[in-house]
Amino acid sequence: MSPSQWDFPVELCCRPMAFVTLTGLDVVYNAVHRAVWDAFCANRRADRVPISFKVLPGDHEYPKCRTKRTTYEWYIPKGILKTGWMNKHLNLVPALVVVFYELDWDEPQWKEKQSECATKVEIVRQSLQGRNTKVAVVLIQKKTPLPPGEDLVASERAAALCNACDLSGKSLFVLPHTDHLVGYIIRLENAFYEHAQTYYYTEIRRVKSHKEYLNKTTHQLLFVRHQFKIAFFSELKQDTQNALKNYRTAYNLVHELRAHETNMLEIKTMAGFINYKICRLCFQHNTPLDAIAQFRKHIDLCKKKIGSAELAFEHAAWMSKQFQAFGDLFDEAIKLGLTAIQTQNPGFYYQQAAYYAQEQKQLANILCNHETSVVYPNPDPLETQTGMLDFYGQRPWRQGILSFDLNDPEKEKVGILALQLKEKKVLHSELIITLLSNAVAQFKKYKCPRMKSHLMVQMGEEYYYTKDYTKALKLLDYVLCDYRSEGWWTLLTSILATALKCSYLMAQIKDYLTYSIELLGRASTLKEDHKSRIEKNLIKVLLNENPDPEPECDPASVKAAQKLWADRVSLAGSNIFTIEVQDFVPFVQCKAKFLAPSFHVDTPVQFDIYLKADCPHPIRFSKLCISFNNQEYNQCCVVEEAYQKSDIMEPSTQGTLCLIPGKTKKFTFKFVAKTEDVGKKIEEQTDSTQTLQNFDVLQQKFMEKEITSVDLILGGENGRIISRVPNISVQLSHEPPALTNEMYCLTVTIQSHEKTVAKDVKLTAGLKPGQDANLTQKTHVTLNGTEMCDDSYPALLPDIPVGDLQPGEKLEKTLYIQCGTDGARMFLVYVSYLVSATIEGKEIICKCHRDETVTIETVFPFDVAVKFVSNKFEHLEKVFTDIPFLLMTDILSASPWALTIVTSQLQLSPSMLPVDQLESYVENVVLQLGESASECFCLRCPPVTTGQGGVAIGCYVISWKRSSAVKSIPAVNTVITLPHVIAESIPLHVNADLPSFGRVRESLPVKYHLQNKTNLVQDVEVSVEPSDAFMFSGLKQIRLRILPGTEQEMLYNFYPLMAGYQQLPSLNINLLRFPHFTNQLLRRFIPTHIFVKPQGRQPDDASIAAA
Repeated sequence: MSPSQWDFPVELCCRPMAFVTLTGLDVVYNAVHRAVWDAFCANRRADRVPISFKVLPGDHEYPKCRTKRTTYEWYIPKGILKTGWMNKHLNLVPALVVVFYELDWDEPQWKEKQSECATKVEIVRQSLQGRNTKVAVVLIQKKTPLPPGEDLVASERAAALCNACDLSGKSLFVLPHTDHLVGYIIRLENAFYEHAQTYYYTEIRRVKSHKEYLNKTTHQLLFVRHQFKIAFFSELKQDTQNALKNYRTAYNLVHELRAHETNMLEIKTMAGFINYKICRLCFQHNTPLDAIAQFRKHIDLCKKKIGSAELAFEHAAWMSKQFQAFGDLFDEAIKLGLTAIQTQNPGFYYQQAAYYAQEQKQLANILCNHETSVVYPNPDPLETQTGMLDFYGQRPWRQGILSFDLNDPEKEKVGILALQLKEKKVLHSELIITLLSNAVAQFKKYKCPRMKSHLMVQMGEEYYYTKDYTKALKLLDYVLCDYRSEGWWTLLTSILATALKCSYLMAQIKDYLTYSIELLGRASTLKEDHKSRIEKNLIKVLLNENPDPEPECDPASVKAAQKLWADRVSLAGSNIFTIEVQDFVPFVQCKAKFLAPSFHVDTPVQFDIYLKADCPHPIRFSKLCISFNNQEYNQCCVVEEAYQKSDIMEPSTQGTLCLIPGKTKKFTFKFVAKTEDVGKKIEEQTDSTQTLQNFDVLQQKFMEKEITSVDLILGGENGRIISRVPNISVQLSHEPPALTNEMYCLTVTIQSHEKTVAKDVKLTAGLKPGQDANLTQKTHVTLNGTEMCDDSYPALLPDIPVGDLQPGEKLEKTLYIQCGTDGARMFLVYVSYLVSATIEGKEIICKCHRDETVTIETVFPFDVAVKFVSNKFEHLEKVFTDIPFLLMTDILSASPWALTIVTSQLQLSPSMLPVDQLESYVENVVLQLGESASECFCLRCPPVTTGQGGVAIGCYVISWKRSSAVKSIPAVNTVITLPHVIAESIPLHVNADLPSFGRVRESLPVKYHLQNKTNLVQDVEVSVEPSDAFMFSGLKQIRLRILPGTEQEMLYNFYPLMAGYQQLPSLNINLLRFPHFTNQLLRRFIPTHIFVKPQGRQPDDASIAAA
């Protein structure tokens, strides 16, 4: 069999759909018919019924129906399943033939048209030749029909047409050609689908009826055949559950057949077909575990059914196809929504398919290894009369022969030879690479990197066997880094050996050198003799000579490679190949070591290199150089040794740059760092080069970290250059904490202890970078403390020039810092300067610096408390419009340093008015920690419209400074926003005029002022309640009216009877229009008590005389 014959037939892999043929449609010349056909076929959505349509002429000859058997007594089957049976029922034998005919119910020539239609139906029936295929008629009409029962003519003519065509009423349809054609077509499809269902149901019953005639002695094949047909018809009927059930039964029956070398292929072929159907339906039913279980069972049952030993490669090919087909099914199910996992995905099945394809290749190489004198048989035993087999899985030279005994052994031998010679021509590697590529794609998708790398190695090896060395080398080089990083040294060595062969056969000099260097390294697991051979080849390439061929290479490829090498060598000049080896383990170990982690710029940098060779033979280098990230240092670290070409192969171990295997050699270097590299790292990047004068040059970059014995060397591969140690002192003096918004004084004292002049001294001071952005915005630094800072002032002053400092000289610099918010801040003071120094006889200018940091806490200087009280100093929750009230402020010092209140100012909003002139009562008051200063302001709120937030009072501005601050430092203005107050209107305001005190038995005049604050006339009832401490004269009770906006005065004379703090007679007022105006509210405005002094003693003559 050719490889294509192992593929499953198309009719097996497709989804079976009911086959319906349409006749009477001229889709080429009739536009209406074309529109009808397009509606059936074009843009079919998934929700439409599964039907396969085909347009055929009315007289089309369908496959002839075989004569029905009445008995199977003497019938001996020749095979299990005919190769054309599935295709016949999918594409040749319809379940329904639909005759389309243009005929309206009001057709004038009805009789003639009816007769013509009946003739067409009869022709179709004749062409079906006794099959159970259903026949239906569709009348294409120009008019939209009336609802059923309303058109009597249509009903009569439809019945007549059914009689003439011998059709039931359910088989006659009307198709109006209107704007809703697609809708009518969909309804027609559903009706056709029902007819097809009936047909396939009938076919299933017909096949089942044959079972009673069968016996298990001679009709074993028929049991399998009939069960398969029932399952296939169930699929056509879209009854997938019954189809799956019958396929499972058929699968069990296949494995009950007696197996022999002669029928083994047929049994496996049918088992593979049925297994494919079972797995496909399991995935379709969303039961993937059942599909996997079925496939495993299938493989377990079939993997040992090899058949003829001379054709064992066929079994491997069949097994490969089984795994590939299941992988395809699995992948298709995933695309339709199934979820796979790392441990169960299609990649494993493609991988196993590739494994059997490799086994097929190996068996073919063994079994098909005929001599060239053996020719293909003539006549061809694999040819058949029809060009195809009658039954699936049978041999072409003995079709239909079921005997286990070979009637013609010679013919069998010739047939096997033909199969072997055909297998010899199969490109197995292409099959293997395709399967491996599918597996790699799946393992990449499901994140299985090791499996992906493993299969890519196999792909590379297959490309190597197909002599596509470019692709092989590309794949192998891709996976090398994975095996290096994970330390799979044995696997890595094997891959490198194959890669070395590819690079040799392509004469790729650089790749050949790279793989040789790695194979000579200590990570390589090659034996010493192999390493010795590779090292010699490496030296030959360096000497512009052809290397010896790699072992086990194809002779023809070696011959071509030798010619390529000769051409390359003859054209080679002084080629230099730079080979990056930091990603793998080369044959020279290298360790770089700085003697200290950091070096001051005024001391030389010392650097050691340790080299150790792991190759079998000593190796010479002509030059050792170190490449740093600053290229200017490279010239300071070079070792060269000249020698002749003849010296290279000599076993002598003399020479500075000759490395003896297993021994470590040390090289020491010293150089002066550049001042511009202060603060940077010096890193070595390249450690050795091998140069052969007048020949090819191999330049190797070694930077190896995982070293065995050399790893005992302590040190680092980089060293930092740091600035010279500064010889100046920086002192900071200040008085913490800082107060919010003040010009905080910070004095910086710089003193030089250098032996020479410190030149270009610069000062950088301010907020240390890297802190909260809000602190940066609210911190300002300046050198001028006589004016306040605004937002334009920076938080850090860079490079303030100070000038030169003589040895021992001291200077001071004063900084002023303004902190707008409280909290801790870190400030930086950075002093830099230049000084000359001599190192290794070389004078350099060193930039030195010293920095100091200080954390300064900022606190708010004082707390301000505000409260509202009445004229009687009673606390107020709200005020009344036009009624004076008092605003009291308390300033409590929170500063540990004495504060001087320069002045204060009350800035009222437009909605608030002062009663008297606003003056500061705390000017020049000095407050210590915990002390407070208070002020009182009398205010009045005019009538305003207030919201829920109340009336704004304004701001209280306090100007202050530290008592210890110099006069030039400006005072800080701290603005306190005063709280809002709720203002309410009052209908009547009462205030009293009375002396500050009274005297016993002396008249005390009291005048009450009643002001109407409304726009209404107020009816007021006034009464006075007497007190035990007073007699009074005046109206005790009165009712009066007060006009809007006017005032009424009431005068009383109170006569105190007792001394002390006495209660005045109570004034009670009742407003008839405002019942909520209570006497309790009234008492807020007028005094209720007064201090009465006792009566004074009068001097008289008697007392004088007594004195």
